[in-house]
Amino acid sequence: MTTGCDSRGHRQRLLVMPDDGVEAVLALIDAATTGLLLKQFKLQSEPVQQALLRAHDRGVGVRVMLNPHTSGGDRWNDAVFTQLQEHGIDVRWTSEAFAVTHEKSMVIDGREALIATFNLADKYFSETRDYGIVTSSPAAVQQVIAGFEADWQRAEFDPDLEVGLVWSSRHSRGQMARLIDGARDELLVQHPKFVDAVILDRLLQARERGASVHVLCGGKHGISDWDIYDTFSSLRLLERGGVKVRRQKHLKLHAKLIVVDRRSALIGSMNIDRSAFDLRRELGIETDAPEVIARCCELFHDDWHAAHPFSAPDPLDPALHEEGELPPDPHFIHD
Repeated sequence: MTTGCDSRGHRQRLLVMPDDGVEAVLALIDAATTGLLLKQFKLQSEPVQQALLRAHDRGVGVRVMLNPHTSGGDRWNDAVFTQLQEHGIDVRWTSEAFAVTHEKSMVIDGREALIATFNLADKYFSETRDYGIVTSSPAAVQQVIAGFEADWQRAEFDPDLEVGLVWSSRHSRGQMARLIDGARDELLVQHPKFVDAVILDRLLQARERGASVHVLCGGKHGISDWDIYDTFSSLRLLERGGVKVRRQKHLKLHAKLIVVDRRSALIGSMNIDRSAFDLRRELGIETDAPEVIARCCELFHDDWHAAHPFSAPDPLDPALHEEGELPPDPHFIHD
């Protein structure tokens, strides 16, 4: 776990999966003394579930919001919803205003907030490259709480975009584009999905103005048949435009990380994907904490050197799509 302070003097801790594992999440839950707010796309980890029950039993006010179903209709969270409810924990389904709530956040005692790319499920603690930031910024923490309360009450929520958080729907495409537009020397992108023409254009513009652009993708693994056309086509266009592209292999790629000029980064739940920008509840966080940025760069380059150059196949030739890919996993889908 890496700790540093951002330019406003607020403490941030970087969680890395699978390096820090489920223990890092359990430590956050076990540290709660008064209140715990959890909003989650997928909760499927017995240690995490037991930690929530322990928190409730010691008098912590625990409230949980779980996404009811994926875009494909899978209802992963039904069992844990029932378990938490039967134990007396206040649990609700996420707001129907969004097709999917993909946000992965937790607020501890109103003083710290975790904003993560990983789900609270065992697979993401052991098999995937993922990140999370624990922030102590009062403004950011209060805004995560405000977003939670709005969704809990099915109310409107209009976030202040100046506190370092990145929100969907409505705002995140523009916020991500602004970050990319600031790149002058180097742009590191670790994302599995490329299904948005605006961000594709911004990445190519960064390369055209002379920035070195490196993209770590996950190939086909976890990409739906619906999204493979855009993702493969986008990767082909990026490579044609001079972007260096590699396919992560030693870990499944679930992270959503963009690092600009080794001075700022965006970590969050949103894929580079139209529905993530326009239809879903998503949450990310920007950081300029030097220690956090340095660790992100170190991990990116470790993953880059363990990866292989990747030229995406013709999306219209399915016979080529499986070449060099990890074995299919029906429980690992970039929803």
